Amino acid sequence: MTGPANADADDNPLERDTAAPLETDVFVVGAGPVGLLLAGELRTAGARVTLLEQLTEPTTESRASTLHARTMELLAARGLLERLGPPPPGGPGHFGGIPLDLTAADPGHPHAGQWKCPQATLERVLGEWSRELGARLLRGHRVVGLTQRAGHVEVTVARSDGTLIHGRAAYLVGCDGEGSAVRRLAGFTLAGQDASREMLRADVAGIDIPNRRFERHPRGMATAARWPDGTTRVMVHLHGQRPVPRSRPPGFDEVVAAWATVTGEDIGHGTPVWLNAFDDTSRQVTRYRRGRVLLAGDAAHRQMPVGGQALNLGLQDAADLGAKLAGRVLGRAGEDVLDSYHASRHPVGARTLTNIRAQALLLLGGPEVEPLRSTIGALMGNAAVHRHLARMISGLESAPPAGAAVAPTPTQPHLTPERNIVGRLDSRTALVTGSSRGIGRAIAIRLAAEGALVAVHYATNVDAADETVALIEKDGGRAFPVQAELGVPGDVHQLFQALEQGLKERTGEASLDILVNNAGATTPEGQLPEDVTVEEFDRLFAINARAPFFITQRALGILSTGGRIINISSGLTRLANPEQVAYSMTKGAIEQLSLHLARHLAPRQITVNSVAPGITDNGGPVFDIPAAVEQMAQLSAFKRVGKAEDVADVVTFLATDDARWITGAFIDATGGTLLG
Repeated sequence: MTGPANADADDNPLERDTAAPLETDVFVVGAGPVGLLLAGELRTAGARVTLLEQLTEPTTESRASTLHARTMELLAARGLLERLGPPPPGGPGHFGGIPLDLTAADPGHPHAGQWKCPQATLERVLGEWSRELGARLLRGHRVVGLTQRAGHVEVTVARSDGTLIHGRAAYLVGCDGEGSAVRRLAGFTLAGQDASREMLRADVAGIDIPNRRFERHPRGMATAARWPDGTTRVMVHLHGQRPVPRSRPPGFDEVVAAWATVTGEDIGHGTPVWLNAFDDTSRQVTRYRRGRVLLAGDAAHRQMPVGGQALNLGLQDAADLGAKLAGRVLGRAGEDVLDSYHASRHPVGARTLTNIRAQALLLLGGPEVEPLRSTIGALMGNAAVHRHLARMISGLESAPPAGAAVAPTPTQPHLTPERNIVGRLDSRTALVTGSSRGIGRAIAIRLAAEGALVAVHYATNVDAADETVALIEKDGGRAFPVQAELGVPGDVHQLFQALEQGLKERTGEASLDILVNNAGATTPEGQLPEDVTVEEFDRLFAINARAPFFITQRALGILSTGGRIINISSGLTRLANPEQVAYSMTKGAIEQLSLHLARHLAPRQITVNSVAPGITDNGGPVFDIPAAVEQMAQLSAFKRVGKAEDVADVVTFLATDDARWITGAFIDATGGTLLG
């Protein structure tokens, strides 16, 4: 994207021609952080976007101030961390007021932990970025009417001067917060629980009180932290006091009285800079999309801002939706891509609201929750539990939707609930070439079982690829197909065009963590060396050696630090079989690729290894002949033919952090066939 092709002609967002109707591809209602990030995403992809914001000036309030690891990833991928500072570390995390080290989510993650960034700062940076890309921002514009038509959405907008104007767009997204006008006008259903507890919050100048973090007292809970500008943020909750309906912020006298009741301290001589109250309402819309209207951020879900998750959840909504909506607007994707936004983000929102409800109980409950706090605190001493909670809050976990099937089948590994909760590959992305069937399918299923989002590559058999994806999704995993015939001109470009688009639609960025070069071709059964033709020889090398080399070369630009490359070789590189000489030569090339790249990529903490299967049941017709299977089984030390899952488990191990100290290795996965 070059130049602000959709930018305003002037620098005053309030000065507009009242007679001219607004026309754009997408209206984004609400210019908070979520709306601004979404606007930038849409413009990056080439869609025209107009932001409608009822406030006439940017807010100076910083209701939220915490960024988590997943959000930091998203901002870094867009070059926004440099603009932000980058944000300083935000200190230790917590789960319901119980200390929780968020770096445990992924100790090797560049943004593990939590980071401090006042919401006002984030809004300023996102606003500058989105407008540089060409987003049009209209302040003092409040949406008061909304009608869906065939092919577009019509809006009525009240300007701050009282005039009404009309607008038209292909789609509209409500990012207008917990009191969302878009949600109400479009008829979304907001389901969940009303508030039962409330917290008062204020930024106060001119007071000098001790910093305290979730300090529990007989009559309530108090926390205080000094901001760099010298003001102090205080938060206070009175046990047993139910929330009251509020049309405006609490008075400072109310905060002073509650603080004195809980702590015994008088802060009444201070000057309130900002006052706010929030409660533990927990509600979520039943659908994130109704026709041509979608919701993101607090317009889609209302929750207590415990641990800073609300802002992060909304920003991650926007990152997921942006490329998908732009793809639909520009005709690059069908309607189903917008349904995939609901499918991916609604479960994440539901899980987040659940953990926030649990935290609110632990944090704001009275003496009656002390036994529960003690029990949860003890459980958090378990490394797996600690890591699970840290990943959940950090936005790095990818547990499947509730109720996902977990029954094993003879052709796929058993995906247990325990594995879903603490998957070793949560938040990772993977490409497995040749994964529509056989060993590749087993590898794709196994990686997804550990939490990875898997790109299932196929050459021509789309039905087989769709079946692999369906098997993964049936067990609650995530996958999508990508097509490219290897060994022909343009193969790598076609593969990565589909891969990068699929990754960005689902994660907001084209970043790869795991590459498995599995696709391959073999020589015909019984072909002697003197019968190999030049055409057959060239075809084998094009598919088995050239394609993996250039796939790997192309992947290096998007492969993350600490990534994994696993190349599927063959036991035939160590065992003579003249009928497979040309095929074996290509696999020897794969092993050399692994060896040399392991040294080359070590500074990036990327491991490169080759795995050599032996005789493995890949679903071919020969494995339906009992006599042939029995004969082949005798070659293994275990006297059986290998299963695709046997190889998949080895590959998955190499893809995890457990194998971080293994690189440049040849892994014998032949079941002892090479022992002689």
